[in-house]
Amino acid sequence: MSTLPPTEHDEPIDGYFEHERLGIEFVVEDVDFELADAEELTSWVERIAKVHEHEIVHLTYIFCSDEYLHKVNMEYLDHDTYTDVITFDNADDADIIEGDIFISVERIRENAQQHGVTFRDELHRVMIHGVLHLLGYADKDLLSQTAMRKKEDDCLSLRTF
Repeated sequence: MSTLPPTEHDEPIDGYFEHERLGIEFVVEDVDFELADAEELTSWVERIAKVHEHEIVHLTYIFCSDEYLHKVNMEYLDHDTYTDVITFDNADDADIIEGDIFISVERIRENAQQHGVTFRDELHRVMIHGVLHLLGYADKDLLSQTAMRKKEDDCLSLRTF
């Protein structure tokens, strides 16, 4: 993953430089992908966090290939399966968002085709799905999956772009 080099005015805080630590970062690993509407997506995700009374301290989206995400799934979760998204919550406090959301671009393309939706809409759904996990929503059983899907739909309806 790439980070911005420090400037002469940056002071390290817990191993991070201030501009690396705050806000939302988009990273691409092992896949040919360019994110459209990054500024609008950032504003939208920040708005969702604010509505849920959370502050985004540092959120990194990592867009990657199926194989890259499969390796992450195996190494950190011991799951030998392909998936569209994996979320790691790094926050110490309940009212902040600090984490990493890994998204398989290949899986998003396939899911969009299977569900008859645009790549853009499926990508946004999965991006906000990861945020909802960081906000405390679960999807382990049918009832929580249904609630998560409704929450995703509510968040998607708040897009203004």
